[in-house]
Amino acid sequence: MDLLKKIWPLSFSSKSTVVSLVINIIVQLVVGALIGVVFGILSNVPVVNIIVGIVGGFIELYILIGIVLSVLDYLKILK
Repeated sequence: MDLLKKIWPLSFSSKSTVVSLVINIIVQLVVGALIGVVFGILSNVPVVNIIVGIVGGFIELYILIGIVLSVLDYLKILK
């Protein structure tokens, strides 16, 4: 559990309210969108396009896992 908290620090909060859950999810989505815009601009370069695609996929997976962990933490499934 400590490893999960180190890898996804935004997913775990000390408060268990709906407001903190929604804010946590919105922050993760906004960060993902900003990174997506930057990667979209960088993907116009042909050689960088492959690297950006791979890294972008890992970042999307990281954000998805972070959102799932936020919901599981809110529901008190993770301790």
